[in-house]
Amino acid sequence: MRIPLSWLREYVDLPATETGRDVQARLVSAGLEVETVEQLGDGLKGPLVVGQVLTIEELEGFKKPIRFCTVDVGTANGTGDPQEIVCGARNFAVGDKVVVVLPGAELPGGFAIAARKTYGKTSHGMICSSDELGMGDDGTKGIIVLPQETEVGKDAVELLELVDEVLDIAVTANRGDCLSLRGVARETAVAYGLPLRDPALLDVPGPNAYGYPVQVSDPVGCDRFTARTVTGLSPDARSPIWLQRRLQKVGMRPISLAVDVTNYVMMELGQPLHAYDRSQVRGTVGVRRAEQGEKLTTLDGVERVLHTDDLVITDERGPIGLAGVMGGADTEIADDAARATADVVVEAAHFDAVSVARTARRHKLSTEASRRFERGVDPQAAAAAAQRTVDLLVLLAGGTAEAGVTEVVAPSAPHTISAPADHPDKVAGVTYGRETVVRRLQQIGCDVYGQDELIVTVPSWRPDLVAANDLAEEVIRLEGYENLPSTLPRPSSGHGLTARQRLHRRVGRALAGAGYVEALSYPFVGEQVFDQLLLDADDPDRQVVRLVNPLNDEEPALRTSLLPGLLGALRRNDGRGSHDLALFETGLVFHPRADRAVVAAPPVDRRPTAEEIAALDATLPDQPRHVAVVLAGAREQSGWWGGGRPAQWADAIEAARAVAREAGAELVVRSGRYGPWHPGRTAELVVVADGAERVVGHAGELHPRVLKSLGLPDRTSAMELDLDALQAAGDDTPQAPRISTFPMATQDVALVVDADVPHAEVEAALREGAGELLESIRLFDVYENGAQLGEGKKSLAYALRFRAGDRTLTVDEASAARDAAVALAGERSGAVLRA
Repeated sequence: MRIPLSWLREYVDLPATETGRDVQARLVSAGLEVETVEQLGDGLKGPLVVGQVLTIEELEGFKKPIRFCTVDVGTANGTGDPQEIVCGARNFAVGDKVVVVLPGAELPGGFAIAARKTYGKTSHGMICSSDELGMGDDGTKGIIVLPQETEVGKDAVELLELVDEVLDIAVTANRGDCLSLRGVARETAVAYGLPLRDPALLDVPGPNAYGYPVQVSDPVGCDRFTARTVTGLSPDARSPIWLQRRLQKVGMRPISLAVDVTNYVMMELGQPLHAYDRSQVRGTVGVRRAEQGEKLTTLDGVERVLHTDDLVITDERGPIGLAGVMGGADTEIADDAARATADVVVEAAHFDAVSVARTARRHKLSTEASRRFERGVDPQAAAAAAQRTVDLLVLLAGGTAEAGVTEVVAPSAPHTISAPADHPDKVAGVTYGRETVVRRLQQIGCDVYGQDELIVTVPSWRPDLVAANDLAEEVIRLEGYENLPSTLPRPSSGHGLTARQRLHRRVGRALAGAGYVEALSYPFVGEQVFDQLLLDADDPDRQVVRLVNPLNDEEPALRTSLLPGLLGALRRNDGRGSHDLALFETGLVFHPRADRAVVAAPPVDRRPTAEEIAALDATLPDQPRHVAVVLAGAREQSGWWGGGRPAQWADAIEAARAVAREAGAELVVRSGRYGPWHPGRTAELVVVADGAERVVGHAGELHPRVLKSLGLPDRTSAMELDLDALQAAGDDTPQAPRISTFPMATQDVALVVDADVPHAEVEAALREGAGELLESIRLFDVYENGAQLGEGKKSLAYALRFRAGDRTLTVDEASAARDAAVALAGERSGAVLRA
């Protein structure tokens, strides 16, 4: 909401020295978010006057129309002679009053004005448009043409109110009262401790039987409807400059007098209004819900098919407006002199906030009126707003207000709240006292009765005050949030992080230390991604939990794998020029339960019982925590230290090993085949729990078809593990390292095996065969395709480290352990020592 300071001063006698910045500070302290203070006319200097066009000469021979004008500016130029000006605009004629800026002046933005030769003529100044003066949109897109009664030579800065300060306030959804000058003026008056001149305090005649006929069929959707009639509007009447300027300052475009007046009153009082061309309204005006199949062409020229929940304004022909949103084109006020509207019916009504909000969203039609009704409009202001509109139409358009007044009101009682007088003290932890609480509540318009227990009647313009905590918030904000004491909360004693949380953090630190960057993605997927990942038709990951109200229709299900989101992040980063990527994510995946039971919604008037909570928990999907990594581009950068190397499938496997180490689990890595991974470059990740093997994930290079369908870089690798299953199989009990005082015996072996024998199988056999003396084993060389090995063979070289805890091993003992390891490897995998 834009609030001109000059307009605000009409309702609150602010000190003359107060600037927009000062008012901003006070309102921010009172809880309103004033985003900016715009300085209108900042940088505007020099003579800016009203002139009258005397002659216009059309200059020929140029690519665009150019006019050489003489303009009478009175004595503003010091000589009284006509001012010669070159201008390219064409929306003015001889005799029109225009705004002229003379040499020596400076327009906003540092644009200095001087006499200069152009198009073969010397231009002594400029005829101004609204954009050049920073006035905003006036609807003409051209030169400002002033009323004929405007005095020549008059200071245009003062006439057009070009110098002002405008506060731009971000109004929260609960403070609809601040979408008006009246509401902000009330807050300003409270902030400064000054009286408020309420613009809604008008003498309003009571309803009578002579008003325009109105029938409200839905008192829930419309609990108040006021109608007034004004006749005999002058067809030549136009909005005065002050009215147009105020609308421009608050961000609205002047249209026609009748429409401008309703917009002006809406901005002033916060009550949306609508003016109907009386000659176009047929019979009684009604308010009801739309019928199936009804249509309405709104003021924006769009024909809309109405929903049966839409609240509409009707006459005997059918709908003539969407209640609280936008009027219909059939009863539009004409804005041209040829068919100018002479008689209008002014509507000021109060509509249900929920109904208006749903209609506006259903038709994708957000208007100034709907914004206010959605947030809450003062129902008691309708009659005053209608009277204010009538008064302005009579004053500015020479109309006559008919004596008839229509007011349809549904009976209602004011809202009251009962609260202890010390309730704000308990909420804030500050002793305000009853007198302060009562004073602050009265300042916002509440009627307060009682001593220890207060009975508070909420003002009609504050529908957001519904409970005792709302009243406490009002007292606290007006007393100043900055005056609340700063105290650190005392954490309750507890047991610290759970084992699952500790593992989650350790895994994150380990992967970050290995060069991976954490990426968080939304847990929503579209089911087409499973085809892109080449999952089998019966794969469990295809069984998803679907959302009733998804954020995105293309992603209506909860994820069963972290890879879709993580690969999407990799694709976006690669597309933006970051080609060397290593990303990881830890998060929940969701698997539906087999029974898929449906439980009734829990009650809202009481706390659910333990049985009801247990029934809810039983229907929730299984939510194991997974960890996944993706890699592409270079894993090690090249430089003076070396040539670097690209990321490959082995890096993804090593990431899985790092995660397993943090979980204290022994991870078995063997050749596998699954969905998105390349069949020949996939590792199946297995743990042993309770004596049984369990596959907990896969790692390796992704399938080329997956890379193509998802738009990923070549040779992208990935890994995903079930972190909960890994934790269950592991032991994260801290283990102190064993330090032996005895030396280590080293034995290296090179084994020749078939090319399709996995390294993990050979290593497992060596480890088991070596027995307890083996301290560590490391693969340090792989040799393939050598002529001396034979076709289809490869050589695996291992470094075996032996050590005993109670003695120094002899050569014979170390050799015997080595031979036993080689023998078992030969028995299981056909390995033979390489000559």
